[in-house]
Amino acid sequence: MPEFDCKTAKTRFGSPSHRANTPLLRRLNERRVLDAILAQGPLSRTALRQAAMMTGPTVTRATEALLRAGLLEELDSAQTPGRLGRPERRLRLASRATEVIGIVIDARRCTVVPAGLDGRHVESAAIRFATPGSYAELLTMLERICREAGATGVRGIGISVPGLVSNRLDEVVFSPNIHLLDRQTPARDLERRLGVPCRMFQESHALCLGESMFGAAAGLTDFAMLDVSTGLGLGVMSGSRLLTGSNGLAGELGHLRIDPAGARCGCGNRGCLETLATDSALARLVSEAIGRPVTPDEAIAGLRSGTIHAADALERVIDALSVAVSAVVNIFNPATLFVHGGLFAAADDVFPRLLDLVKQASLTPSLADCRIVQARGSKRTGALAGIIQHVTDAAVPRMGGLS
Repeated sequence: MPEFDCKTAKTRFGSPSHRANTPLLRRLNERRVLDAILAQGPLSRTALRQAAMMTGPTVTRATEALLRAGLLEELDSAQTPGRLGRPERRLRLASRATEVIGIVIDARRCTVVPAGLDGRHVESAAIRFATPGSYAELLTMLERICREAGATGVRGIGISVPGLVSNRLDEVVFSPNIHLLDRQTPARDLERRLGVPCRMFQESHALCLGESMFGAAAGLTDFAMLDVSTGLGLGVMSGSRLLTGSNGLAGELGHLRIDPAGARCGCGNRGCLETLATDSALARLVSEAIGRPVTPDEAIAGLRSGTIHAADALERVIDALSVAVSAVVNIFNPATLFVHGGLFAAADDVFPRLLDLVKQASLTPSLADCRIVQARGSKRTGALAGIIQHVTDAAVPRMGGLS
C-alpha cells in the first residue's frame, strides 16, 4: 500500500495543484492511523509506523491532529519489544470519559451502556429496564436514562433494534417480536430530544460490527453472523461491507416458513424458522413440556442445572437450528460463520451436536471451507461498534478509492 506522506507528495509531485491536496493527504494519513488502532488496539508510534506503513514524521503529524481532536489519548509509557531506550507511550481511542452510548432494544428488556470511544465500558454501569408497553414510554425512558448517563456531552448514541430496518427511511418498517417499534424512527426521535447524533442498526448487522471490532471477527473481511436469541436474523459481511439489500432489509432468515401447522410467529405466519430455532423457541417448548411459563434464561439455566427436564425440547431446537445454519453455509458459502445465542449454555454438548447435524445437512464442498464458531460479542457491543464507526468516519471520513 503506498504511503500518503505530505512531505513526500510535495517532492514527488511538486506542482501547485498537487500541493493544494495536502489537507486531503493529511486526512488520509489520520484515517490510516485511526484504522490501525481500531483494528489492533493501543499502539506505540513505532508500532503505528509498521501497522499503517508510514514514516515517523507522518505518524507524528497524524497522531498529534487526532490527539487535538480528542479522538486519541496516550497511555502510560510501555517498553516496545526489541527497542532500546526510553519506553514509548501508546495511543488508543479516547476512553477516559463517556464518549458514546450504546442502546439495545429487545422484546423483554432494554439496555443502556455508556462507553469510551474504544468501546471500553464497565458492566456495572449498564442500565437495564423492562421494555415498556408503548413507544412513547420507551422514548421517555431512554431520554431520561441517557441524560443521567451524560448524553448531552457524548459524541453519539448507537441503537440496536430488532426487525426490518429501512436504511432509506431510517425507520423500523416492521418488528415481529416488538410491535411497538413498527413504523417508528427511534434514532431520529431520540436525537431530536437529546440534540446528540443517534444512529440505528438492525441487531444482526450490529452483531457483525461488534464481532468485527471487539470479537473473534477482528481482521476478517468475509463472514456471516447468525443471531438465534429472541428472533432469528442473519448478517453477512463481504469485503468488509455489510450486505444489507436494496433498502437494508436483508437477513430475515427466521421468517422462512418450514412448518405450516407450527406455532404462530410474531410476523403473523405459522411455523417460521425462528419459532423453532431460537432461545425464545426453547423457552416456549420447555414451558409446554413442564406446564408453566419460563423465560429463555430460566429455561437454559434449568436445563443446565438439571432442575428442568425437557431434553426433547432442546433436541427439537438443535435440529431446527441445524437447518438454519446449513442454509447459510449452502447459500452464502462464508469462510466463517458465527452463531450468537444463549441456548448453547444449556449443556456442554449442545454446540458439538449442532455441528454434527450441520455436517449431515450441508453441501460437503461448502462446509469444507467454512469454520462455524460461537460468537463472542453481544448486541450491546454491536450498538457501541456501530456508533464508534459512525463517529470516527464523521470526524475523519474515508475518502473513496484513496483510503
